Amino acid sequence: MDARVAYMVWQPILNNKVMKRIEVLKTYKIYIGGKFPRTESGRFYKALNTSGIPIANICKSSRKDIRNAVVAARKSQGSWQERTAFNRGQILYRIAEILEGRRSQFIEELMLQDVSKKEAQIELDDCIDRIVYYAGWCDKFNQVASSVNPVSSSHFNFSSYESTGVVGIIAPESSSLIGLISMLLPVIAGGNSVVLIASESKPLCAVTLAEVLNSSDVPAGVVNILTGQVSELWSPLSSHMDVNAISVCSKSAYIKEIQLASAENLKRVRTYTDAWGVREQQGIQYITDFQELKTTWHPIENIGGSSSSY
Repeated sequence: MDARVAYMVWQPILNNKVMKRIEVLKTYKIYIGGKFPRTESGRFYKALNTSGIPIANICKSSRKDIRNAVVAARKSQGSWQERTAFNRGQILYRIAEILEGRRSQFIEELMLQDVSKKEAQIELDDCIDRIVYYAGWCDKFNQVASSVNPVSSSHFNFSSYESTGVVGIIAPESSSLIGLISMLLPVIAGGNSVVLIASESKPLCAVTLAEVLNSSDVPAGVVNILTGQVSELWSPLSSHMDVNAISVCSKSAYIKEIQLASAENLKRVRTYTDAWGVREQQGIQYITDFQELKTTWHPIENIGGSSSSY
């Protein structure tokens, strides 16, 4: 044993005193491809509460982490889209079940990030209810939002939705959990995969949610969660040519730059208000925002004066 360490261990005993314990802060890793690597940069920062007290060690992700996350998201997106909508609903409901079972941990983390216990309980209840809400929409939104279109030729004309692909999400800075859940769940409910940048100042619940996703039935790579400085990460995410869309809150300090960077490959950029706690901030429109409308023409053959499709 190192002499200095031995001195620190035995000094309290020799002095017949109890040394004040040094708290071991949890290191929250990033989540890429169903695994929890440390950032390749090796950097980290200490998350602080409003009193300036350190509450956790947080990985500071890099441009390469963004690239790795996009690769994982693209690899998983096709198989996730091809699953039956009913199965996706089952998997999302499983997320709600696990979140319900880990209530105490999420409430504790919300309180560490300066939310009162009562507010934390309300926020967690809203999050679980919102996950169940979107789980229920998985096998229904396409029937509700699609249509049979009137045309003047001898065709049936159908319009239905398909997922956009890989969606980049920049979580709201002011919210630890409800904003993240509200932006993430409708995107994956529609069959997309996600690369998500967590709140820089309130990242704890984002990484713990990754642990929930990892122990649920969400396939590896469907959701990838990165922590770090948003000022470093928004550019490689929004300019990445294999990202199909960006979801961001309108209060983001980088909203104009994100829109300009996304224009190079014609990414769809959706901006939202930051009031995710109200019930009106959920709905089918948040799913269809990241869907592509596909139209199919089906000819009609006239046989003996009657119409039939083939």
